[in-house]
Amino acid sequence: MNLSPGKLMGMKRLSDENGIFKMTAVDQRPPIKNPIADYLSLPEAPWKEVAKFKRMLIENLQSDSSALLLDPHYAIPFSMDSFDAKKGLVVTLEDSVFQETKQGRISSSIDNWSVAKIKRMGADAVKVLAWYRPDAGQDVLVAQKDYVQKVGEECVKHDILFLFELLVYPLANDEDQTKQYREMRNKKTDHVLSSVEEFSKLKYGVDVFKLESPVNADQLKDDDLNSFEEMGNLAGRPWVMLSAGAGKSDFMNVLRLAFKAGSSGFLAGRAIWLDAFSNYPDWEKVNRELKGASASYLSEISTLADGFAVPWSKHPCYSNGGTLFPHKKWDFRLKYEE
Repeated sequence: MNLSPGKLMGMKRLSDENGIFKMTAVDQRPPIKNPIADYLSLPEAPWKEVAKFKRMLIENLQSDSSALLLDPHYAIPFSMDSFDAKKGLVVTLEDSVFQETKQGRISSSIDNWSVAKIKRMGADAVKVLAWYRPDAGQDVLVAQKDYVQKVGEECVKHDILFLFELLVYPLANDEDQTKQYREMRNKKTDHVLSSVEEFSKLKYGVDVFKLESPVNADQLKDDDLNSFEEMGNLAGRPWVMLSAGAGKSDFMNVLRLAFKAGSSGFLAGRAIWLDAFSNYPDWEKVNRELKGASASYLSEISTLADGFAVPWSKHPCYSNGGTLFPHKKWDFRLKYEE
């Protein structure tokens, strides 16, 4: 694989000086909106309450992050004046409201939002989450594949990184039904691995995978390293771990195995800041906990990444010089097409 100029710059911007991704997710919507709405006994959380928490996340956690993942609803309009422009910027594209059918879930983009707009505002990467089950209905599978492929094509067109997140989920007849943005209980490792294998195909244009643990985070054992290694091999490009609502200790165990298997870092949110958010509406305590325990945990997993994660530039997919600027002659402006 060879990185184009825009994608190469994106990889460098999202990672630290050693090529490790230490990215904090601030784009969550239902996991923040719903508890606020419930506490206030309102059908919808007030915009400013959600936005206020997101700005607190940015202000307290960006110093120890190599990049931040922001959403266009709340974080970007309310917090960009607080955002450190020296940090990498990932912007989410997918709508948090998905279409639930008997055959599975269908994703779509946020209305009035696009890869082109994300590029225009100066972001380094586009992030898309797609719920995916390889055993979902055929129409659902086709819709999800088409959606992801079109996003990948737009990212190539605008020469911006495509950071792709996968989550398996319960189908209509499964136990442990939930629409929450968290790890599916009793998920099958094969479902996770088959999903990664599908979207590793070049036609989807994925540059970095954001992946869940192939085994439930609270059930990990040392011999599960084999599943992480298989997942990394199937990805075929740099990959980072998501926390999917796991607790601090469980996510730490996920990272230990992932780094041994070749992961290049993390893009995590709730494992870092959910404990602090549980103090809402006591904003003073929320802020104090973000500065304290949340920042300390982010520093702890970053130190773990420093010691064991694999720099993205060392991934075997770039063994042919794919991390070098691809144009070396005077005709760069001719070959770099719009």
